[in-house]
Amino acid sequence: MLKKRIIPCLDVRNGKVTKGVNFLGNKDIADPVELASFYSDCGADELVFYDITASAEGRGIFTDVLKKAAETVFIPLTVGGGVKTLDDFDRVLKCGADKVSVNSGAVADKTLIRRAAERYGSQCVVVSADVKRENGGYTVTCRGGRDSTGLDAREWIRYCVSEGAGEVVLNSMDADGVKGGFDIEMLKYVCEGISVPVIASGGAGKPEDFVELFKTLPWVDAGLAASVFHYKDIAIPELKALLDENGIPVRL
Repeated sequence: MLKKRIIPCLDVRNGKVTKGVNFLGNKDIADPVELASFYSDCGADELVFYDITASAEGRGIFTDVLKKAAETVFIPLTVGGGVKTLDDFDRVLKCGADKVSVNSGAVADKTLIRRAAERYGSQCVVVSADVKRENGGYTVTCRGGRDSTGLDAREWIRYCVSEGAGEVVLNSMDADGVKGGFDIEMLKYVCEGISVPVIASGGAGKPEDFVELFKTLPWVDAGLAASVFHYKDIAIPELKALLDENGIPVRL
């Protein structure tokens, strides 16, 4: 059985790691390169960097932070935020990213995922979806949750996978930063049965939330979280030990 991955997420704004609740009230809390190095040393399996205001501000993603992080840590890096074109993919990958995450850019250009997968390979293309409950269903949002796309999350994820996305990050906007546990219901409905790895995001508050996630949805490949790691509510070595004790395979 493949080992489950534990992935800290670093939301970057103006060169600093920041975190809020439901994408609101963000506070700067750390230097991203120093924090990335800390997580690498603690046993994180991968890191995700999001330039959380790039799409909203209509600019390109940061590159200086990414270059420094790629020189400092040697675990896989996924980078997203403001990725709209193949040139953005090219720039991010050349700065040291292993994978590129796309959300708003893929909604705006429905051919982007296919063209990126054809050029760089599906393993480099991650579709990230910020999903919230809307009108009795699950809807994809963009620009950090500011805009509803009207797209049904389940249909959208399956379309992106059919176009060549090699991995899915599903973030619950309802659970983001609340620390009440992963949105199991949403994950099950939107992603169960798809053919590529799924990373669950949004809602982790305690180590047991990861146990529940992997026990309830054994097909989920990874758990992603931010504030619980940043504020040291959860220590990665202790989390992995707990998962191992519960028969969940992890890299120790």
